[in-house]
Amino acid sequence: MEATGEPAAKSPAEEEMTTFSYHHFGSSEDSGDGFLVTIIENMKEEYGLFVWPCSIILAEYVWQQRSRFTGATVVELGAGTSLPGLVAAKVGADVTLTDDSNRSEVLIHMKRQCDLNDIKCKIHGLTWGVWDTQTFCLCPNIILGADILYDSCAFDDLFATVAFLLQSCPSSVFITTYHNRSGHHLIGFLMMKWGLKCIKLLDGFSFMPSYKTSSLIGSANVFYFFHSKAKISLHEIMLGKEPQLLSSHYQ
Repeated sequence: MEATGEPAAKSPAEEEMTTFSYHHFGSSEDSGDGFLVTIIENMKEEYGLFVWPCSIILAEYVWQQRSRFTGATVVELGAGTSLPGLVAAKVGADVTLTDDSNRSEVLIHMKRQCDLNDIKCKIHGLTWGVWDTQTFCLCPNIILGADILYDSCAFDDLFATVAFLLQSCPSSVFITTYHNRSGHHLIGFLMMKWGLKCIKLLDGFSFMPSYKTSSLIGSANVFYFFHSKAKISLHEIMLGKEPQLLSSHYQ
């Protein structure tokens, strides 16, 4: 599903719930070597239209690793306000932003984010676990997901979708920021079910500029998820065959 049309006019109450947040990416807050991304947030909507800490952390990771993203084909899952995907596009990636096909208001909102920042991204409705023509056409080098492991009822469909996308491009990788919640054992089980391996990259705050760290709450970790056949050299350090170790991976 493509995002088309314009959203209905907002009521005064809805307008009061809308705000803008400003996210700078560069060597320092006042430096001129980076860029600013403006995000429209709406506290009225459930989850999808608010910039969560994991999104800020993943976007900063994309900026700091921008040489890896330049020229890459990127798909962001559960994009919502789309900050990581927008940063990837700013540094030269070919980006497709996706969110639930049934949430047209979120897809329209994603288009508004792109227009506001003068960034060109493709926008597709993608419901996890549902296979359509658009999903089959996706072949990303890098998959992004910020804090999308929050609803355990959706974990199986999410990992099925991730596994499918990784299989479509064997050298691809899924990079996600994960906020420590319940459901660790289920995550480990499903990664084994879908043939995924995982290594922890960094503590979420270890690479954040000090001026951004103070605004974040909670703890988040950045992980690579690799398809089991993607990189042989990494299989040796992955913990997919030891469920109890996989659980400790999310501490």
